[in-house]
Amino acid sequence: MARAPSTGVLSRPSRSFSDMPSTTTFVHSRDNAFVKDLRRLAQDSTAYRKQGRVWLEGDHLCRALLARGQRPAVAVFSESFWPLAQSQYAQAAMKNIVLADALWAEISGLESPAPQGMGFVLDLAAAPALQPGLATVVLDRLQDAGNVGSILRSASAFGFVQVLALKGCAALWSPKVLRAGMGAHFALRLVEGGGLAQVQALGLPLLVTSSHQGDYLHRAALPWPCAWVLGHEGQGVAPALEAQATQRIRIAQPGGEESLNVAAAAAICLHASGAAR
Repeated sequence: MARAPSTGVLSRPSRSFSDMPSTTTFVHSRDNAFVKDLRRLAQDSTAYRKQGRVWLEGDHLCRALLARGQRPAVAVFSESFWPLAQSQYAQAAMKNIVLADALWAEISGLESPAPQGMGFVLDLAAAPALQPGLATVVLDRLQDAGNVGSILRSASAFGFVQVLALKGCAALWSPKVLRAGMGAHFALRLVEGGGLAQVQALGLPLLVTSSHQGDYLHRAALPWPCAWVLGHEGQGVAPALEAQATQRIRIAQPGGEESLNVAAAAAICLHASGAAR
């Protein structure tokens, strides 16, 4: 089937892929093997661990990937969006898959997938080893995907380059965390499944957040580089991990709230730490 003509509606990306030939396949069957794998990636938060690939849905995540100089394995488009996408993304991947709109609707995790029905399938590199000495955010059993993604954004924004997710955390490359991270994943070294031994191996001052004890953040002398430990939404930092703390830090709350959402607390703490560098 011939490609539909380019409309020129979308602006071109900062990086050109015009020298990278690609092929295009149109798919209309729910039983197609690629569609089945894509559905798992889109709907199962840990499917990426089995497939070694992640699903990036939406223009923002796709642009963020390209801006970091990375290239997806496959670009996927809804049939109705494909005529608009050609001028922007047709050469981003070696292979384009165009799905019937009904199939796209079954796969999309966005509330309003139209009008930009597009996404990338990205091959994940081998999981990086933990690197001692890097400014790191440690996630201790955080469960909410939105919180985790938001913390990744704050980590990237404020100069942290590594995130260590301990066992029991939400999967870092799940679709919901990816959407909440808004592209921060591509700027960070992400290590999953760690434990206390990995935290100790960082060789950094360990700053542990606390609601009711420790130094107030605005008065504390913050070391750099360091590792911030952010705990479970309800239980906080595990006692065994808290016992290793170099400093316990709390945030002044003159309004009288008992505690802050962990993602909000992370943004405040990481900003203060980055500003003190």
